[in-house]
Amino acid sequence: MDKQNAHEFLDSYNKIDAQLRQLYNFKPSQSFSDMVRRSAEQNSVVRKYENDLMDFARLRNAIVHQSTDGRVIAVPCDEVVTEMRLIERLLCAPPTIGGTMKPKKIVSIDDTVSVRQALLLIARTDYSNIPVYRGKRMVGVVNNRRIIKALGAVSAGGESLDKFASETPVGEIVRESDLFTYYKYLGREDTVQDVLAAFEENKKLLAVLVSERGSVGERIENIITSADLVTINKILEDYR
Repeated sequence: MDKQNAHEFLDSYNKIDAQLRQLYNFKPSQSFSDMVRRSAEQNSVVRKYENDLMDFARLRNAIVHQSTDGRVIAVPCDEVVTEMRLIERLLCAPPTIGGTMKPKKIVSIDDTVSVRQALLLIARTDYSNIPVYRGKRMVGVVNNRRIIKALGAVSAGGESLDKFASETPVGEIVRESDLFTYYKYLGREDTVQDVLAAFEENKKLLAVLVSERGSVGERIENIITSADLVTINKILEDYR
């Protein structure tokens, strides 16, 4: 059992080592510890387990330096092997959005629908991010913020709010720039770590928009908000 644990630990260690070199083009001469420190700046999994990986690097050095009779002088316990296997899977075969997250019901509207109808739809469904389509192409997302901003501008100009809301197509108030400021496109084969990274990198992010390939304009299959981060962390903790 001692040798089996050591073998499994080293197997995962070597796979993690190879994966980090492949992901970030590290030089063959760079040490595992140095790769971990540098990768933690870009990879949420490495960042989460950085201290453990640094400890495991020292453990690995102790395991591979055996005494002359072949006896393993350091033995990983079962808990360490289990954690090392988990880190390996998270890095080498990470859980995908499409494979682990159940799609939500998506409520969408056509860009010719009035602002008033869009506002009533948001109030009735309690959905805060509603994709807007022009034909088959998604051209924007309408939300409370965008509607309030449009109504505020109309009110400031002394115009009739009721007339504006009833006669203005919602397509006229959505902005493509919002898609790159408050939203992030990802594909179903992107990882749940990519979702975490999106929220970490953009504090203004309202939601991740999931489509087949993560391309602008594609039909949205899922919408992930900050309320889903607890579920994502649970997926990562339970991933085996």
